[in-house]
Amino acid sequence: MAEISAGLVKELRELTGLGMMECKKALAECEGDLKKAEELLRIKSGAKASKAASRIAAEGVIGAWLAADAKVGALVELNSETDFVAKNEDFVRFAQSLAELAATRVPSNVEELASLDTTGGKVEARRQALVQKIGENISIRRFKRMQAKGKLALYLHGAKIGVLVDYEGPEEVGKDLAMHIAFAKPAYLNRTEIPQDVVADERRIQEARAKESGKPAEIVAKMVEGALSKFLGEKTLLGQPFVRDDKLTVEKMLAAKKAKVNGYAFFVVGEGIEKKTTDFAAEVMAQAGKAH
Repeated sequence: MAEISAGLVKELRELTGLGMMECKKALAECEGDLKKAEELLRIKSGAKASKAASRIAAEGVIGAWLAADAKVGALVELNSETDFVAKNEDFVRFAQSLAELAATRVPSNVEELASLDTTGGKVEARRQALVQKIGENISIRRFKRMQAKGKLALYLHGAKIGVLVDYEGPEEVGKDLAMHIAFAKPAYLNRTEIPQDVVADERRIQEARAKESGKPAEIVAKMVEGALSKFLGEKTLLGQPFVRDDKLTVEKMLAAKKAKVNGYAFFVVGEGIEKKTTDFAAEVMAQAGKAH
């Protein structure tokens, strides 16, 4: 039987929101396979879909820039080792300048962005100078440039979440949409964008969960379709309950305002990066020659 570490149990708890003992038992049943254990808990305990996308696991800021005519904008994620550095004025200014370069110079990738010439020298040379000045590793992780079909709205939640949304309609709709996206973090714009394998996996999970209810086949089928529809709605911007009025979906809010969404982008600082954790007690024991 695979050894189940406290770290693995903690990670499963963060993914599912369930208790420690439930998570440990599921991991034991699945021989330490995190993905299988998460699926098992979703079937048996009704755990919610993975929360991993909303976890902030590294430090830094989102730099943002929007043209005066709101037709072009960009987001850049600039990472640091500590949150203290992420509040440094030079660090923040560098992130903002990167966003402007990404929007106006149209680099194709991070390497091209780093090689651009500026009045202060090449971007990479400026990054290295900032590393030497601050004393921490600094990395340009990613950027997203948007050219609007309609117009762009920009929203920054602190410096940790940045949103650009391409919309048509009243200005307040753009602001509300950007704030909603920062809060709800939709994975897709609408249901047609959801990959078929994601739909198939969720259907399989909902079928297994519904069968455990012991109800008749026709009821089970309705349970599956209802749960699947709810899941797909929660995954999409248009299907989500609108943050300012949860009696309306975003799609219905837009219809009422005679507005439209063409696309969006958002970055969360550290999304998908696992921060290195240290077991201080274990280190002390190891140094004392008493580690298990």
